[in-house]
Amino acid sequence: MEQTVSRKIVIHYTADIVDQPIICQLVKKHDLVFNILKARILPRREGVIVLELSGSKENFDAGIRFLKEKGLKVEPLSKRVNQNSDRCVHCGACTAFCPTDALSFDMTTMKVLFDKEKCNGCELCVSACPARAMEVNIF
Repeated sequence: MEQTVSRKIVIHYTADIVDQPIICQLVKKHDLVFNILKARILPRREGVIVLELSGSKENFDAGIRFLKEKGLKVEPLSKRVNQNSDRCVHCGACTAFCPTDALSFDMTTMKVLFDKEKCNGCELCVSACPARAMEVNIF
């Protein structure tokens, strides 16, 4: 049985490639499914797109190689979202706004926990946090 992979990635486009149908080619050639979580793509300028990409591990890995061979910078979304532990006062305000349960409150330790794998980069936690401890740097 083939292993299925689903990951959230950030793709950075350069101005010379932004007008090409890269995502269309990616899903057709590598039999992948995608969900656009966020995008900023302008003609003749650099662009960024955040996708949740799913498929077999073999196809997923081949798809990532395809994107890199096209000259795109690809990184996991989890590298772009951070909980600043120096600023966090563990009030839990952010947990009420997180649609993916990436932020949760541990009643044992009385601390806010952040699971990067669950995060979709929606940025609701940023505006909800009174201490500005959540930092989302997608673009």
